Formats: sequence, structure tokens, C-alpha cells
Amino acid sequence: MRPASLREVVERAREDGDWDHHLQNFLDAFYARDGDLTAQAAMIAEDPGFLGQAQPDAFLGGVGEHLARRWRLPSIPSWVRHEARYLMTAMFVPDERNLRHYLLCVSPVSFRPRQIFTGPDPLQRARFPYHRGVIRMPLTFPPNRQVPAGGA
Repeated sequence: MRPASLREVVERAREDGDWDHHLQNFLDAFYARDGDLTAQAAMIAEDPGFLGQAQPDAFLGGVGEHLARRWRLPSIPSWVRHEARYLMTAMFVPDERNLRHYLLCVSPVSFRPRQIFTGPDPLQRARFPYHRGVIRMPLTFPPNRQVPAGGA
């Protein structure tokens, strides 16, 4: 059975240490409730507590804030602002040196202040509601501008 809240993610991770696995399962449950803003807000509302590890604790803060912002939930839970939800040194996901500049540019606002640098839509899963669109960085920037016929 998938975790029904971020609190359950932390509780299960305390037992086996695999917070990422439980988070992925939680995201599937969250996306399965797509469109039910009340249910989705309840899934992230309660303070999940801490694992006592800087990176997962900060990442879970980013997850709570990102889900609230990305899915336009009624409010961002206050627990995401706890000082232990922020890192002192940068974390790159994935931690590939040649991607760092890209990740610095495209990380969502919910992760960037935590010094967590990810892709533009970091919580995508197979059950992600793709019909709502995904956030992507354009392949060319600035966008190519069409020059009208006959000049600039």
C-alpha cells in the first residue's frame, strides 16, 4: 500500500532507510488523486517530521512546497519553511558535473533556495498527470524569432 501522506513516507523510511522509494510511491498516490485539491492538500499538510539526514529532510521540504505550488493547492504548508529543510551545501540531482550549469538554471523555485538543483519538473512519475503539461527548458534560448518577409 502506498503512503497516503508525506508523514507516512518519513515513518516508513525510519524503519528501512529507503526514503526515496517511499517518496516515489507517495507521488504515485498523490497523482492518482489529480483534480481533488482537498485530498491532495491533506496529503502534504501535516508536518512529516525529520529523518535526521540533511539532504532527505531538505528534499522533502522542497517536495511539499513544489507540490503545493505546481498543483495550485490552497496553501503551502508552514512546515516546509523550517530551517532544517534547507541545505548549507549544494545538492545536484542528478549529481553529474556536466549538468550542473543546466540544473542551476532550471531548478524550480521550491528547490533552489534549499540549494537543491534539479530538472524543471523533478517529481515526474509514470502516473504523473501529463495532460496538465510538463515544465521544460526550451532547447534553444532565446527562441528563434521569425523575420517577416521583406526585412527585419
